[in-house]
Amino acid sequence: MTILDRYILKEFVKIFALILVSLAGLYLIVDFFERIRMFLSNHASPGQMASYFLLTLPMILSQMMPITVLLSTLLSFGILSKNCEITAMKANGLSLYRISLPVILTSLAICIATFFLSEFVTPYTNQMAKYVKLIEVQKREKLGSFRQNEIWYRGEKGIYNFSMFDPLTNTLKGIRIHFLDRGMNLYQRIDAKEAVWKDGGWLFEDLLVTTFNQDGVPSVEKIPSQVIALSEKPSDFSAVQKDTEEMSLLELSRFTKKLRSEGYDTIQYQTDMHGKIAFPLVSVILAVLGVSFSLKSERSGGVAQSIGLGIVIGFSYWIVFAFAISLGRAGTIPPVMAAWSANLLFGLAATIMFMRVKT
Repeated sequence: MTILDRYILKEFVKIFALILVSLAGLYLIVDFFERIRMFLSNHASPGQMASYFLLTLPMILSQMMPITVLLSTLLSFGILSKNCEITAMKANGLSLYRISLPVILTSLAICIATFFLSEFVTPYTNQMAKYVKLIEVQKREKLGSFRQNEIWYRGEKGIYNFSMFDPLTNTLKGIRIHFLDRGMNLYQRIDAKEAVWKDGGWLFEDLLVTTFNQDGVPSVEKIPSQVIALSEKPSDFSAVQKDTEEMSLLELSRFTKKLRSEGYDTIQYQTDMHGKIAFPLVSVILAVLGVSFSLKSERSGGVAQSIGLGIVIGFSYWIVFAFAISLGRAGTIPPVMAAWSANLLFGLAATIMFMRVKT
């Protein structure tokens, strides 16, 4: 690494750290005021509030990385251009491609770091933040767990086992309920394809009800649909079901394969799985875009202009990415296309602009 590379990298890293801290701080402040009523109504201690927000910090950092890379690139190269340092570098025989190489390689390293952060740190801290909020602050009793890609829940009447719970439609799938008496003896088992929360109750579909008499002899009855009286509501199961943000890529892949093998629709989970891979890579794309815009005109620098341009580009990417992901989850477009379309679109634009930069 040359002295010039170190100089460019130093300026980029300095601005990157400042912007990342600022964006994360702003996010935390907004999130704090959104949740302060919930904390106060549940008499949360300062330690519980602090631990919750600290545990959400890895997720915030992973989400802020791409826009931070973009703004840092725009500002650092914009300042270099405005101070005529780019012109001086070109006068010494350096091309603009070579000048931008340290920043692009650093953005690639940030991309890899973001992926590992999202894969190994964020799922665990998101689970812990959820535990602090629901168990420690809201004082909910921990009656269930997510093990072996299934929900296990200790209900009032017995032990429930579900393949999954869809919080968007309030639907339980792959249901196995063991009803126990006070002596912990099994007196009935219900197997069902799914159950939907409707009109304040659970409507079960395709039931197989097995009832055991006092001698333990079973009798089996098949019922098309029936409302089963369970005291638990959808909110009780949503507290146990892991969100995709609480799963690593490997765990989400195993969960998706399990659901697919059982015949359930996994489009939503496939889309989120591809999105976990596609999103971190946008840091490199946005860095190239930032370099291209900054060097398009060597005297077009300016902090306000760079920040405004960064917000427009970053917001545009978020709109395209979120819209494509929503289409993928709905099954309108294939999951791979949904996750990668924004990257392909902005990557193509970045490549064309970068190739047109005057060296």
